[in-house]
Amino acid sequence: SEPPPPVVVASSAPAVGPAPSASAAPPPPAPAACPADMVLVSGDYCTAVTHRCLVEWYAPQNKKEICEEFAPEAKCVGRRVPKRYCIDRYEYPNEKGVRPEIMNAFNQAQVKCAARGKRLCTESEWTFACEGPEMKPFPYGYVRDPRKCNGDHQWDNASLAKMVKRDPVELARLWKGVPSGSQPECVSDFGVADLPANTDEVVANDSPTAKHSAVQTGGPWYSGVRNQCRPKIYTHGEETFGYFLSFRCCTEADGAPVEPRTAKQQKDGVSWARIEELAGFGVEEMKGVNEKRARGECRCEASDIRCKTMCGTTLGPGAVDGSDATRVLHPKRQELGAHGP
Repeated sequence: SEPPPPVVVASSAPAVGPAPSASAAPPPPAPAACPADMVLVSGDYCTAVTHRCLVEWYAPQNKKEICEEFAPEAKCVGRRVPKRYCIDRYEYPNEKGVRPEIMNAFNQAQVKCAARGKRLCTESEWTFACEGPEMKPFPYGYVRDPRKCNGDHQWDNASLAKMVKRDPVELARLWKGVPSGSQPECVSDFGVADLPANTDEVVANDSPTAKHSAVQTGGPWYSGVRNQCRPKIYTHGEETFGYFLSFRCCTEADGAPVEPRTAKQQKDGVSWARIEELAGFGVEEMKGVNEKRARGECRCEASDIRCKTMCGTTLGPGAVDGSDATRVLHPKRQELGAHGP
């Protein structure tokens, strides 16, 4: 037989649904892999890469060949190493529109990064952030252009004696850098700015058995120097500082713990207290200086080198940023037609 029809009961009372649940709210966003002022670099880094140079010229001042144009190809001839880390978008103090900070020795740069909960970048981290997944010789491609990443300025015959004394007039005379973030075409495929040229940068040696923890990379604003992603200088010790030498900080991605000492320092048993001693100031003091700097209160006596180093004011007030007026392009550049001036 047919089932009985359903019974419908009329009611004037409104229908009552289930009470809202807290689970109905959207889930919180996943934590960011990197702090807001840093860029995530993730991928497979090649330990050894070959490029084929098509156009080059000899720089007698540095006794080296400068490649103007590479074949648009790169070959990995080393190992592929997975990497995932965070790197400052700009050179320290990592602020757009602010000049990169110079005149810091290696240990001082370490302490300044540690005061921000970071560490110095390693040489391979800097290289990978610069060349990108395609392993390009320059962050912008395969043809060198010193106007994209500030380079090719004439040598200034610096007075090293005045530089060591942090003479503000001499440092201002020598300055040919430009503010961070002012070079829109000097940005890598990962989104990291100002990596080669402009100021040279100090990074940490990857090898625990190296002679020095310090490595210089990128090359400064002068003509006839390395201004590529791969070339490095390994011969300068941790005490080295300079009027064209800056740095930037890195950290582990996804909130992982940070070890501020280099691989060599860890192997050699160098304590963090010793690093602070060599720097001439410690993390806690540097944190206080950073707070003063944020309030615009980081002021020093003219003769107080330690204070000016911590505040990042050794450059002095008379510096003028580099421009085409002080740039001398090599004739080989002009031979490149559309790539030239």
